[in-house]
Amino acid sequence: MKKILKIIVPLLLLLFAAAYIFVPGVQSWPQQNFAQSGNGTGAFSALGRTESLYLRQVITADSTVSRTIAWHSEEAAAGAMVELRLKGTEELQTVPAVSEKFTDDKITHYLHKVTLTGLKPAAKYEYRIGYGRKRSPWFDLTTAGEGAFKALIFPDSQSNDYRNWEKLAQTAGKTHPDAAFFVNMGDLVDNGEEHSQWRAWFGALHGIIDRIPIAPLLGNHETYDLNWKVRMPVAYLKYFELPPNGSAERRNQFYSFDHGNVHFVVLNTQLAEMEQLQPGLLAAQKEWLQKDLAGTKKKWKVALMHKDVLQYSFKHKAGRKPGISDLGKAFMPLFDEYGIDLVLSAHLHTYRNRGKIYDFKPDERGPVYIVTGVAGNVRYPDLWQRHPFDLTLAPQPETDNYLTLEASEDRLLVQAFLPNGTQFDRVEITK
Repeated sequence: MKKILKIIVPLLLLLFAAAYIFVPGVQSWPQQNFAQSGNGTGAFSALGRTESLYLRQVITADSTVSRTIAWHSEEAAAGAMVELRLKGTEELQTVPAVSEKFTDDKITHYLHKVTLTGLKPAAKYEYRIGYGRKRSPWFDLTTAGEGAFKALIFPDSQSNDYRNWEKLAQTAGKTHPDAAFFVNMGDLVDNGEEHSQWRAWFGALHGIIDRIPIAPLLGNHETYDLNWKVRMPVAYLKYFELPPNGSAERRNQFYSFDHGNVHFVVLNTQLAEMEQLQPGLLAAQKEWLQKDLAGTKKKWKVALMHKDVLQYSFKHKAGRKPGISDLGKAFMPLFDEYGIDLVLSAHLHTYRNRGKIYDFKPDERGPVYIVTGVAGNVRYPDLWQRHPFDLTLAPQPETDNYLTLEASEDRLLVQAFLPNGTQFDRVEITK
């Protein structure tokens, strides 16, 4: 028997070698098996940290059927793409990314973005990014439905140390895992050109921004260069691919989106900063806003703006009386005319609930106006006098805070929270 095996085994090896060389297709068997196992985790190597920086979901005009995925890499990544599948299935949809080289603050990155379309409403997906034979882990992606939802609202997150911002964001994310998306109300960073600020801001949102989309606002601090002079908010405009507003010149500066039965309008309030760079912002934006609000059929309408509609007096400095700001004079009549239900603002680093205002006076016919507070560690303690319209303030001296917005068929509910979870204000709007 041993003699027979000694003869047969070398013969079989010789036949296999001949087949490998001369028979078409045999050489590709290992590659075919490898490619066919591409849906499994063992077929790919992991992306390195510098190949998948700042992974984020970004809001689209209609979150029921679409979502934007974006990320950075330190090196050019040919063939960057997103793979998507319904959770619990193996069938993949692969969408190539649009990629570009971007340099700011002497740092060069490659920016990649994919807008996924044709998704199923109220569906649970998972996605991953990759290039070639490398892939990231899978991340959750849930599309909107037509029913009730919750959103997280973060005021200004600008900081000189982003650890407080990270703690607040992570606490809010863990306390409200059912949030469908989150809003950052402008002044995301302290200096729009300083790359370390963006790195810290993105880093604080790990496990949140890759799981639910952000709806960002442009703040005045996004327009500052390293010398604290006003420039175009280059980094912000590159990092967030936002719903189109019909203007190539003002792309990503202001936009609108729908979620459930709510229509959100996001304004660019940097009128003074942008006027020297792109004159005519106020007129262009008012024209867009009127067309946008006239075209929506959603029951609820919410306006999001960085700078506030009211003017405050300083506590320890004379010369400015409380009243309506120039921004308020420009936009509040439009909010009245088109039936806005809720206006959220920021910028002042204080929380103030002013109730309903109509025709520049307290009146039940108008929208509820709330300035949302501060989420970073840049505080203005004891700066502002109380405005005659203020109904509720945050506990004094103010610390950081966040809000939730819950929307259902018959009400909007806004709740304000301290970092320890204490609720300090609650506003319910019904109609």
